[in-house]
Amino acid sequence: MIIKTFELVKINLKKKNLYLLYGSNEGFKKEVIEQQFKKSFSESTYLFEESEVLQNKDSFFNSILSNSFFEKEKLIIISRVTDKMKDVIEEILEKKIEDLVIVLNAGILEKKSKLRALFEKEREMVCIPFYEDNNQTLSAIVNSFFRINKIAISQESINLIIQRCRGDRQNLQAELEKIKSFSANKKRINTKDLLKLTNLAENYSVSELIDSCLAKNKKKTINILNENNYSLDDCIIIIRTFLMKSKKLLQLIKKIENEKNIDQVISNFKPPIFWKDKEIIKIQIKNWSYKNIENLIYDINDTELLIKKNSPSSINILNNFIINQTIIVSN
Repeated sequence: MIIKTFELVKINLKKKNLYLLYGSNEGFKKEVIEQQFKKSFSESTYLFEESEVLQNKDSFFNSILSNSFFEKEKLIIISRVTDKMKDVIEEILEKKIEDLVIVLNAGILEKKSKLRALFEKEREMVCIPFYEDNNQTLSAIVNSFFRINKIAISQESINLIIQRCRGDRQNLQAELEKIKSFSANKKRINTKDLLKLTNLAENYSVSELIDSCLAKNKKKTINILNENNYSLDDCIIIIRTFLMKSKKLLQLIKKIENEKNIDQVISNFKPPIFWKDKEIIKIQIKNWSYKNIENLIYDINDTELLIKKNSPSSINILNNFIINQTIIVSN
C-alpha cells in the first residue's frame, strides 16, 4: 500500500507491521523515523544494517521472535536496504509475527524493484516514497523556524540558508540549530552572521572513512557514512582511494612476512608513512592477511564496475560493500 509522507501522521503506526521508506531524501526519512516511529517505541527500538541481517539471519530472527516480559512491542529499524531483503520480509510475513513493527530505510528504488513492488501491492504493508525537497518546502521549514523562535531575518538571508544547505533537509536542520544557539543573545540575524555560521562542516575525509573500514572499526565507519551525503562522483573517489590504500597495505604485509618487524617496515616504507597514521596502519595489518587483501583488491575492482553500471544505486552498493569489510573475519 502506497501512502504519501503527509498521510503518515494520520495513521496509527502500530496497526501495520511493515514499513518501507525509500528515496533520496535522507533528511526527511531520518526526521520521520526519529519523530514518529522512535517516539512511539521509545524503550524497545533495535537498529540493524541490511548486511548484518543477511549475514546473520538466524540471529536476527531469534532477536525479533524473542519476547521479553517487559517488552510488549518492538520497533526494528533496518538501514541501507536493497532488494536483497525481499526474501527476509516474505519470511516475516509467513511467520505472522505480532507486537512488532519493522521499518526498512532504503535509498532510491526503481519501479522494477521487487521489494518496492511487494510493499506497493500488499495492503498490510506500507510503502512511502521520500522525494527531494524543493525550495518551496525548505523555505516553509525555514520561515516556520524563525517565526517560532521569534528571530528577525530578511528574505535575502533565508534564500542564502536554503542555498547553502544544498537541498538537503538534514543539512538545513543542522544549520538552523547553529543559528538558534547563536541568536540566544541577538534579536536579529544578518547576512554577515550567516556567512560565518553556515559554513557547513566539512565531510569526514575519504581517507578517514577507508582507514576506519580497513581497521574494522565498524561503529566509526557507520558513523562516517551516516554523517555524509555522497554523490556518484564521491563514490568513484572513495572506491579508488580504497583500492590505493589496499594496495599499499598489501605491500606492507608482504614486507612484514619477510622481515617480521612491523615497526621497522612501517618506518622504512616508501613513500614515507606520516607519524599520525602509523598506529591505524598497525591495526589494519593485524586485521588482514596477504590473501585476504588480494581478494579485497579484486572485490574493489568488481565493485567499481558495479557502481558505474548501476549509478542510481551507487551509494547503497558502496555503503554495503564498505560495511561488509568491517564484518568479514580475516583468516
